[in-house]
Amino acid sequence: MALQNTLRALADPIRREILNLLKRGRLSAGEIVEHFSVTGAAISRHLSVLKEVDLIRDSREGKFIYYELN
Repeated sequence: MALQNTLRALADPIRREILNLLKRGRLSAGEIVEHFSVTGAAISRHLSVLKEVDLIRDSREGKFIYYELN
């Protein structure tokens, strides 16, 4: 089941692009949103899906949340 969920997460082109961005290093949620023409809420959902399948992890620093590859 875990492999199926991971493949489903990778099926979306926006999520694949988020992973490509994070290959260069950690980014805040706001920095990730700047690369796309969709709403911040949509990007937040994509980030949640990637976290659920353990492809990325997040850390809070002050009022910012940073994401990086897991």
